[in-house]
Amino acid sequence: MKVIASSIRKGNIIEQDGRLYVVLSAENIHPGKGTPVSQIEMRRIGDGVKVSERYKTTDQVEKATVEDHNYNYLYEDADGFHFMNNDNYDQVQVSKEIVGSSSPYLQENMTVKLSMHEGNPVAIQLPQRVTLEVVETEPVTKGQTASSSYKPAILSNGVRTGVPPHVAAGTRIVVMTEDGSYVERAKD
Repeated sequence: MKVIASSIRKGNIIEQDGRLYVVLSAENIHPGKGTPVSQIEMRRIGDGVKVSERYKTTDQVEKATVEDHNYNYLYEDADGFHFMNNDNYDQVQVSKEIVGSSSPYLQENMTVKLSMHEGNPVAIQLPQRVTLEVVETEPVTKGQTASSSYKPAILSNGVRTGVPPHVAAGTRIVVMTEDGSYVERAKD
């Protein structure tokens, strides 16, 4: 399906020169002089090569037809990541290139959206937020409750992030899967 370049968004799958690409970022640039352009950063599905393209905002781009399905994450092995379809219990294997930087946030039985193109997985979408435990951080300083600065912390999945001064090791927190940033303390 053809769409104008200015409507391309992060996570879209586009087809160019017979190959599929997942959009990593899309920005519409309107210079003071000249024609507006869409700057699109994308990763080629299959070999993971990153490509940067510029289109006029009115150029037509081929958006691939993909179907999104809910899958449960099962496990990871040397072959890749394994997921099970929630509807028909079919299992599918997804390569490490497709999962990419999302892998540290995958938790057993987590429901994710897999985008399928002609029966093959091409992209993964995690929940926006996950709950993780802080395993290492600086000790809590009493009386430091109004500070706006964050201290470094290591989470149970190995990701480093910044947390408020009142958060101690062993505390469960909610983080954004997109960038690993702290949201709040877990309410469980």
